[in-house]
Amino acid sequence: MADLVVKPDPFTGEPSALGQRLHAVLDGDRVVGDLRRYFGIGLPPGAGVFTGGRFEHLAGGGDRRQVANRFTAEDLIAVQTLSVTVPAPVALDLLEGPLGTQLSELLRGIPADADLSDASGVADGSPAYRAWSLLESQYKVGWVIAGKLLARKRPRLLPVYDRVVRCALGHPPSFWTELRTAQRKDDAALHHRLLSLRQSAGLPETVSALRVADVAVWMAHPATGHRCP
Repeated sequence: MADLVVKPDPFTGEPSALGQRLHAVLDGDRVVGDLRRYFGIGLPPGAGVFTGGRFEHLAGGGDRRQVANRFTAEDLIAVQTLSVTVPAPVALDLLEGPLGTQLSELLRGIPADADLSDASGVADGSPAYRAWSLLESQYKVGWVIAGKLLARKRPRLLPVYDRVVRCALGHPPSFWTELRTAQRKDDAALHHRLLSLRQSAGLPETVSALRVADVAVWMAHPATGHRCP
């Protein structure tokens, strides 16, 4: 899908529309409280905590060294916390079939310890883009599920991008490039701001800057049922 086609892009000049919209979300009075509520910080167990708060933490995370380069059953459950389900035939192929083997080879070429603001390996033709394209083409997977699967495996590098985020931040020709450009501008000011919000909300360091942005956007989305007006 054209949303994720990533080409080299400068990171100087005026803020992009995406960057402006994201800064507007982060300027909101409720952003720290929203982050704490989403991840259940300071709340008793079971007190209306969002299931998505377990996305990156379930079973120690999808990017931990032992499983960083292969999809596991825990990854398939983790994406369900973000309200999507991998079709059973594709899930079995990921766990036991050639699809899993192909993606493992691609994951080995995608750094697990790099932030999007620092990385250059998300361009068209890169292992990250090829992995997304391969997943997106599978039976009833599509761009949303493909993105969430990869965000589980590389939470610092590859963002969650779904219809809520697209509605709130816009529909650029290349979401990865636009977000990377926004994060790199002014000596990575946006990236550092997201990390500062993480600290202010008391979130663990395992919550990436990209997920801080995603959750802030999702919680601030004004449309009923998070539907785009």
